[in-house]
Amino acid sequence: MEAKIIVLETMKKEGIPLNAGKIVDLVNLDRKVVDKAMAELKAEGLIVSPKRCFWQAK
Repeated sequence: MEAKIIVLETMKKEGIPLNAGKIVDLVNLDRKVVDKAMAELKAEGLIVSPKRCFWQAK
């Protein structure tokens, strides 16, 4: 499964804003992979930031 899909599904499942470090802990992916996936999700408008450094699915 593609990393950005894993990250997005994790955000939806948790239901609260998460930072990249917490996502790394939850999905056991490398931090660089999570950061890249989050950048792609931000560019596509699929995640939003309700507060600094925390993200959630739209």
